[in-house]
Amino acid sequence: MTANKASLSFMIILSALMACTSLSTDLYLPALPTMEADLHGDSELTVTGFVVGFALAQLIWGPISDRIGRKKPLIIGMAMFAIGSVGCALSSSIAEVVLWRMFQAIGACVGPMLSRSMIRDLYGSTQAARMLSTLMVIMAVAPIAGPLAGGGLLKLASWHMIFWLMAAIGAVLFLAVLTLPESLPAEKRAASASLGAAFTSYLSLLRNTTFLRYTLCVTCFYVAVYAFITGSSFVYITYFHVNPELYGFLFGVNIVGVALMSAVNRELVKRYSLPGLLRVATVVAAAGAVCLVACVFTGFGGIWGVIIPVFIMFSMNGIIAATTNAASLGSIDSAMAGSGAALLGSLQYGSGIVASLLLAVFSSGTPRTMAWVMGLFVVLSAVLAVGRRSASPRTSLAAVLGESSGPEHPSSGS
Repeated sequence: MTANKASLSFMIILSALMACTSLSTDLYLPALPTMEADLHGDSELTVTGFVVGFALAQLIWGPISDRIGRKKPLIIGMAMFAIGSVGCALSSSIAEVVLWRMFQAIGACVGPMLSRSMIRDLYGSTQAARMLSTLMVIMAVAPIAGPLAGGGLLKLASWHMIFWLMAAIGAVLFLAVLTLPESLPAEKRAASASLGAAFTSYLSLLRNTTFLRYTLCVTCFYVAVYAFITGSSFVYITYFHVNPELYGFLFGVNIVGVALMSAVNRELVKRYSLPGLLRVATVVAAAGAVCLVACVFTGFGGIWGVIIPVFIMFSMNGIIAATTNAASLGSIDSAMAGSGAALLGSLQYGSGIVASLLLAVFSSGTPRTMAWVMGLFVVLSAVLAVGRRSASPRTSLAAVLGESSGPEHPSSGS
């Protein structure tokens, strides 16, 4: 397969790889209360274990992919994802599930991370912009279908079956990756993938204020996202007594909002600047999050006081994720694309650790903890987006995803 001759299948495979995070979390969210009762432990630790492995492993895979190419790490990663899923299915304690979830995450993280790098490797500005928005629309199927499928499986079998399904998905992705082209030719690969070189690269990235600002913006937003992912099943199922099937629907509604905003964003980037879109999206998300806090703490609206504000906030991810990912990677040299995507992904998904810890430490048995964590960090994300105007206010997403630029110009490649 080549990216040009099989663009549809190529896009579908990349979308599936980018959806590894959703497949690994959303699919079993309806089972968290059941797992907790069955295994007599804190099932939220299984989310934390996955996020820890997912965040830290990217820091290793990024430099490796810059050195040996993208395809080999993808093959190894999908094999690890499938094996880790089998381990989870066979586990008989929370501790075992947590360990296998970490192993599963070490493999799963290469999917979204290297999908972004492959887009950067293969496509120019306009085509890459279309690819990014299109991929986000396609991959939205996973978080919609995940909770619905998970809730349905719980009616037919135990939570173990959900992990067997993940193992089957991992096996299919392993076979699909074998058909992908290698996007990073040997002559463009990094000369060294040593830990010292990787550490130097990450320090350089952290000194890039443009990269750091956009990365922190999306990281704060994703603390709120993971607070909802981790806490929503208990809020809806345990607190509001929603059945698991309806929970899957309520969760999926938010992803429909993300998909719609991703489609809208594909048109908006042709007319408006990247910083401008990000400012508007984060302010709207912050407004939704503040409404959530107000409704939860006053009791206004009951369950609808959670559903509607969360939908408003979550939908803005369709713009926020695309713009921040493109802008942060666009501010660095193309030779550091793998390391940049790794650090971005590590901080972005590592935000789940912060969310899980805050929910665990301040748990009150009500939606209040989830609400204030979401409100606080979405507001911080908006402050980062609004607080400092870009030096290039007319930068478009297409320009950000372009190929020609230096490391300090925010309108270059992704």
